[in-house]
Amino acid sequence: MYNKGTIIPGLIIFVGLMLFAVLWDGGEKVEAPKPEKPVGYKECVKPLQYMKESHMELLNVWRDEVIREGKREPIEVGGVMYEKSLQNGCMHCHTSKKKFCDTCHEYASVYPYCWDCHVAPQEDVALKEAR
Repeated sequence: MYNKGTIIPGLIIFVGLMLFAVLWDGGEKVEAPKPEKPVGYKECVKPLQYMKESHMELLNVWRDEVIREGKREPIEVGGVMYEKSLQNGCMHCHTSKKKFCDTCHEYASVYPYCWDCHVAPQEDVALKEAR
């Protein structure tokens, strides 16, 4: 060890900074978001756990089927027909982008590109249609 006088203090400072960063908010509990449930609907196109973890995969599959393959047949779940569409399918039940989509996406620091092409629904109109 050639520079013992600078390496040891440097390591102590490094470890101190890393511990400070880790322990700074270590005691606070962060509540998981509770998105607004759809009005008048009890079932989704897939189980709840799948939708929490993998809804983007489903949306990508639907996009590929509808746009690239031309398969626009609706999906039947529990006797209810659902369109393969973000706006006419998902947002028909989940009427509030702010109260449903944004709560989880902001919590997870995820910024999907859905709304780069799709128009965010007008919440008042979508809520009336869902009832």
